[in-house]
Amino acid sequence: MNKLTIIGNLTRDPELRSVNTVNGPVSVCDFTVAVNSRRRSGQNNQNGQQQDEATFFRCTAWRGLADVVSRYATKGTKVCVVGPISARTYTANDGTTRVSLDVTVEDFEFVSSRNDNAGNNGGYNAAPAAQPAPTAQNDGFTAVQDDDLPF
Repeated sequence: MNKLTIIGNLTRDPELRSVNTVNGPVSVCDFTVAVNSRRRSGQNNQNGQQQDEATFFRCTAWRGLADVVSRYATKGTKVCVVGPISARTYTANDGTTRVSLDVTVEDFEFVSSRNDNAGNNGGYNAAPAAQPAPTAQNDGFTAVQDDDLPF
């Protein structure tokens, strides 16, 4: 079984295009997800300094999923992507051999809330809701109206 699950941030706005097939045009959306990890450097890993590293995955969504991603996701949106991964090598302009990690998106979820992406509201156009103070009646939970849900 070849199935990868990643959680990361979009590095740029998704690009939607249409591909002609025998059954008519099909939507295709390309985007890149950066997955951050933190590692310690140096020989003694416990005393070494932490270094942030990012792994980049090129993702391709098809049909209806492509339309949803292109409509609601923007640069910086935190997402969860599930699908098979493939690696391909290519020669860059400077002559070095590089590897590209490509994911064919089978499942896609938004991990960002409406207010997580500073300034762009994660692709949603809604004002933040006021949060009531915890009381004995609500035990720290916030009541949510069905109108506030994006689905």
